[in-house]
Amino acid sequence: MTATPEPTHEDTHAYLPDFCSAGTLFVIVLVAELVAIVLTLAAHDAERQFLIELSKTSFFIMWLALLGSGVMCLLRDSLEKTGKTRAFVFSFVVLEVVCLALAEGSWQLVRIFGSSTIISDSHLTFLLRTFAISSIVIALAMRYLYVSSEWRRSIVLEAQSRISALQALIRPHFLFNSMNTIAALTRSNPSQAEEAVEDLSDLLRATMGSPKDRSSLKQELEIAAIYQRIEKLRLGDRLNVRWQLNDLPMRARIPNLTIQPLLENAIYHGIELLPDGGDVVVNGKRDGKFLEISISNPVAEGKARDKMGNKMAMSNIRQRFEIAYGSRGSVDVNDSDGHFVVTLRFPADEEPS
Repeated sequence: MTATPEPTHEDTHAYLPDFCSAGTLFVIVLVAELVAIVLTLAAHDAERQFLIELSKTSFFIMWLALLGSGVMCLLRDSLEKTGKTRAFVFSFVVLEVVCLALAEGSWQLVRIFGSSTIISDSHLTFLLRTFAISSIVIALAMRYLYVSSEWRRSIVLEAQSRISALQALIRPHFLFNSMNTIAALTRSNPSQAEEAVEDLSDLLRATMGSPKDRSSLKQELEIAAIYQRIEKLRLGDRLNVRWQLNDLPMRARIPNLTIQPLLENAIYHGIELLPDGGDVVVNGKRDGKFLEISISNPVAEGKARDKMGNKMAMSNIRQRFEIAYGSRGSVDVNDSDGHFVVTLRFPADEEPS
């Protein structure tokens, strides 16, 4: 009998927003004001002044929103320890208690100090209306938060699946050629063969390990350099990789397994098809708050391999950039003048030191 997994801290944390942050508070205030406008328009008649009614409704609803946000800010750490269902129930009950308590307090204050025209409903009607409206708004808000959290979780899972797909794209011919190269080196140059085995082991460990969303630029370049050394043993002087990185920040974050597949495509679809080989140029520069890395390789005229693998890798990387950066990142391809160039552009966000 399998046990039901316990809710994780991350799942609940993704469900409930940070009610203490200014951004969340701004959205809550904006939504509260929109609700006040809708309620005022729905109840407005010609005998009442719209702005006066709106000000009264806005004042009451704004207090509900701010007090509810304050209570959720205080209780969020406790709610994170529960599952999504319990978090929903507890949040709903707590917010309803806050709404009814404020409604009762407002009624008593108006009865003692105010005018009967401020609240035209009877005591019970006012409480019931407050309960009904707040229940609908809170339920819709909690439903939105749930759907939003599930959408974000699906995006993360999709990104991880794309990384796994890239990890599975190590071409069999590369492993076959690498093993043949190592076998030949064991007779002619045992020390170099040992280094090649270590490089191949490091590369397989990096590309077949557990998927993660992003890694540092330093790690990505190290994986690409390992791949270059292995291919250099096989292609010899036909392969030359020039790294022109212009002091890029090595702690900058980039989607995992980005540069190595592009370098592999440059060698497989470009250098290997040229009798004399050629140069692969990896150029990097900083443009304000963004980094640009381009991989360029010469293309053999009249010769082409099946481009399905190349298109799959390019599509995979492009979609992962879109997931990671949205409109702030891009993957551009230029195939002209006998060269194939892929340019990556992404924010220069750095990992914490």
